[in-house]
Amino acid sequence: MVVKVGVAKLGNIASGVMVELLLDERADREDMQTFMATSGTKLEVEDVDRVVSNLIAYKPDFAIVVSPNGVLPGPTGAREALKAAGIPVVVITDDVTTKKEWADLKESDFGYIIQKADSMIGARREFLDPTEMSDYNGNLVKVLTVTGAFRKMQIALDAVIDQVKAGKAGADLELPKIVMTADKAVKDEFTNPYAYAKARAAFEIAAAVAMVNVKGCFMTKGFENYVPIVASAHEMMRSAMILCEEAREIEKGCDGVVRMPHKKDGTIVSKTTLISKPE
Repeated sequence: MVVKVGVAKLGNIASGVMVELLLDERADREDMQTFMATSGTKLEVEDVDRVVSNLIAYKPDFAIVVSPNGVLPGPTGAREALKAAGIPVVVITDDVTTKKEWADLKESDFGYIIQKADSMIGARREFLDPTEMSDYNGNLVKVLTVTGAFRKMQIALDAVIDQVKAGKAGADLELPKIVMTADKAVKDEFTNPYAYAKARAAFEIAAAVAMVNVKGCFMTKGFENYVPIVASAHEMMRSAMILCEEAREIEKGCDGVVRMPHKKDGTIVSKTTLISKPE
């Protein structure tokens, strides 16, 4: 059978940039297909409603709702509407564990993947232009990729696809419930301990960026005060990216880069040495 995966992208976080691509990196899988609907940059109710209606019309076997701050009315309404339509939902969002509403989501029957290192951007007009925004997101994608956070997210979603292929549906699906910490992200990703340490440091720095940007965006008045704060957060993310590049180069140097491609039937195979075939 062909598993239908619906993806609702509401606003933007780095996980949303890559989520459906991670499931079919060469666009040759024959066991699944994806359909993505997006609200663009906004999280307004009318934009979210348009996304949900398109996703429901697609009739996916399960849906992924990816957004910043998953407890906001837009993302909350989207997953509730999909649930009401009988579609299982996995929520992918950044870390908002300080909110009571997030505890409610954790206790619900929704699946979730909280990417703690997918930190909010320094969205101050005196600092953030399109180039700065794109540069930040490029650095963040590198961090989430090399540390293993993206791979763990992909494997968790592949596990849901495998359940559908095995005949499970609806409430019978076991959905992921993951808070992506540094330890979970880097597990089994590195053969060299120095590469492992660098990647773990990168994850911790990236996760810390969120609260620096919260301070700069919401808790500090006066551009002369908040611009240096958000600029420092972006420098932190750049430093995290550099650590990831160093970790990756160490792994290349000892011919230990872990590669886990999909076969056409969705099976995940693996290898480490470059000149070899994945098994």
